[in-house]
Amino acid sequence: MTSPLPIVRTPAELRGAVRAWQQAGRRVAFVPTMGALHAGHLALVTKGLEQADVAVASIFVNPKQFGEGEDLARYPRDEAGDAVKLAGAGCSLLYAPDVATMYPPGFASFVRVGGLPDLLCGRVRPGHFDGVATVVAKLLGAAQADVAVFGEKDWQQLAIVRRMAADLDIATRIIGCGIVRDDDGLALSSRNAYLSADERARALALPRALLATRSAILAGMPVAAALAAGERSIKAAGFARLDYLELVDGETLHSLGSPAPAARLMAAGVIGTTRLIDNIAL
Repeated sequence: MTSPLPIVRTPAELRGAVRAWQQAGRRVAFVPTMGALHAGHLALVTKGLEQADVAVASIFVNPKQFGEGEDLARYPRDEAGDAVKLAGAGCSLLYAPDVATMYPPGFASFVRVGGLPDLLCGRVRPGHFDGVATVVAKLLGAAQADVAVFGEKDWQQLAIVRRMAADLDIATRIIGCGIVRDDDGLALSSRNAYLSADERARALALPRALLATRSAILAGMPVAAALAAGERSIKAAGFARLDYLELVDGETLHSLGSPAPAARLMAAGVIGTTRLIDNIAL
């Protein structure tokens, strides 16, 4: 079946297409994804088209950000279906390289952003954000778009990419796009497909705990007490593991003991065999 969206497979093809648009006076937005697209991903395309004239997306399931025992092999893949969704959202081009193109024989370089990858998710996924920073640096370098859009659900990733882009003088402007949620409040995620109906219902404890914790803190409850109450509610819902529920500075990701400007509540936990993350601004 012919793709409804032009697809390129190499950095040279991607860069050539982006350069042609830019030389014609058109600004280009780039949306990196791992595929298995949902409404949250398509919102990134919409956000990109608010900032630029053309949107380009990538799909690459990056093996270097999956740790031992994680879900690389079963991560959902549907390039043909994703291309249809992207075309419908107004995307003009899909970049879909294979692993050999991204990491050819002899590949030996990695990008590490100091400090930020060791916090929050980094405590239980060592090396994950080094893989993220490396692939994002490669993707941004290949595209050289005017802006790149990342979802705020992966807030730690967004903070790391912003820091990397600033530190390495990457000209592409990094912008965040707000979390898209189902009607019941659960943040959209490709991994939600792993949840059974019962697990899906119990997963709502994560966003509900964030909202209740925020309300408690804003009402004057000490942060530690509010976080403890939130942790109890998440565990009571049957999460197999709670990795963290923390109030952090939105830029440095350092834990906060009291409310502060730009603070965010961050949470991650495992229900069944599926790890979910979420966050909200305080």
